[in-house]
Amino acid sequence: MTTRIAMWSGPRNISTALMRSFEARPDTVVADEPLYAHYLAVTGIDHPGREHIMASQPTRWQEVAEQLTGPLAGDPAVHYQKHMTHHLLPEIGRDWLGALTHAYLIRDPAQVVASYARVRGEPTLADLGYQQQAEIFRAHGGPVVDAADVLRDPAGTLGRLCEALGIAFDPAMLSWEPGPRETDGVWAPFWYAAVRASTGFAAYDPRPADVPDRLRWLVEAAQPYYDELAAERL
Repeated sequence: MTTRIAMWSGPRNISTALMRSFEARPDTVVADEPLYAHYLAVTGIDHPGREHIMASQPTRWQEVAEQLTGPLAGDPAVHYQKHMTHHLLPEIGRDWLGALTHAYLIRDPAQVVASYARVRGEPTLADLGYQQQAEIFRAHGGPVVDAADVLRDPAGTLGRLCEALGIAFDPAMLSWEPGPRETDGVWAPFWYAAVRASTGFAAYDPRPADVPDRLRWLVEAAQPYYDELAAERL
């Protein structure tokens, strides 16, 4: 029986590296941001490669839900789904989420906002996904890992995560071959350069975040949601 892991993360996190980590397992297949095309279709947001993204995935959330909960070719032991929490728009039904095993990748809001500010001038709280992440956690629970903990101690943190998910830890998760993957979303050329050059998790950077003054309110707005999940982290 396949363990279907829905890993919920906000943007500007190590979510793609974590997907690489799970894909390095011989028993795992991955899905890269399967709700992205629906998100673009509904919001009308103009992201790089928008038309290619919408052509590469279903734009109806119902079809995505069927794919994520339905039969899988080869019947893999683990189906790892990399989700961006802000892609779970309010009009998307929630019943299908009960068929998944949920987990959460969190990151200090100051670090997220500082990073996001470099690629988009005026992010909103909805862009960061903290509210949606807390909503899913409150409804379904599941293990929480902090990106800082993963980078400080990949083996220990991933070992605890795997145990909480009911799967065996595999040391193969600690390294991977560089380069693109067929499983990467078509948006990868715009966003995945660092991950495609990597062979493992980057070293933890302890430097404090440089948050622009105009966005400090956003850190304060996101902080309670982060703190709620951080209190439950492995």
